[in-house]
Amino acid sequence: MWLSKPVYEALPYYYIAIGLIALLARLYVTYWYWPVICTVVGIGSLVAGAVVWIKRRGYRSGSS
Repeated sequence: MWLSKPVYEALPYYYIAIGLIALLARLYVTYWYWPVICTVVGIGSLVAGAVVWIKRRGYRSGSS
């Protein structure tokens, strides 16, 4: 899958933003299993954003 350069460059920030929003939403929702769902999505998104950011930084520093 090919992404345009601005979307590709901003991808880790999108993941981190979604993770933070989900973790903040966890504080306000109390219905059914939504707090657990928000926690899993939030932590998963933060981890994904960190992995993409670290992998990209390592590749760029190694290729220059």
